[in-house]
Amino acid sequence: MSQVGQVRVPAPQADVPAYVAAPSGDGPWPAVVVLHDVFGMNDDLRRQADWLAAAGFLAAAPDLFHWSNKATCIWTVFKNLRARRGRVFDDIEAVRAWLGADARCTGKVGVVGFCMTGGFALLLARDHGFLVTADNYGNLPADLDAVVEGACPVVASYGARDRQLRGAAAKLERALTSAGVPHDVKEYPGAGHGFMNRHDNALWRLMVRTGSFGYAEGPAEDARRRIAAFFTEHLVEG
Repeated sequence: MSQVGQVRVPAPQADVPAYVAAPSGDGPWPAVVVLHDVFGMNDDLRRQADWLAAAGFLAAAPDLFHWSNKATCIWTVFKNLRARRGRVFDDIEAVRAWLGADARCTGKVGVVGFCMTGGFALLLARDHGFLVTADNYGNLPADLDAVVEGACPVVASYGARDRQLRGAAAKLERALTSAGVPHDVKEYPGAGHGFMNRHDNALWRLMVRTGSFGYAEGPAEDARRRIAAFFTEHLVEG
């Protein structure tokens, strides 16, 4: 059984609330920063941290919407994503540094992102201190080849039924291969967008009805297995 708790991580503008899940037993362990999707801090995010802890990683899931109302924070996330700098990057860096300095951590830290933060996970793959990154159905930057040049190892998962990201897996595969970046990219035929996330709100239920969104148990289980194995290879064995 993993050990869980809430912390406040010191950051440049304000402390960042985060949910932390640690493996059972004694550390130190490699660590993972777990980034939420557009729905923010909720049970889904805590479940993501919990399964990573069960897989042997010290996981910290920050609330990136902690400092204002959700609409303002979402706008800021996408603004920072376009600018590739700003408060969201600062908060993520604060959590990465805090994890790396924790006595329970080996000092090796990876990052996992979902949907909007899948894009952040790719942008964080170079020059941000992470040793491995997991992009789950994130949008690809226009300058993808430049972004992945010199990147840390990348594991990525997409759904073939995801209408907004058709061809993204193949494009990312080509870019990472060309750049010589160790990677594992997979597209799941029976899955759509958000297939690793489980939400309980009206907007999510409406999106699921379109047929291109929603949790898919088989693909989600396989993606978690691949992420854990890839992170073990590059954070534990590497």
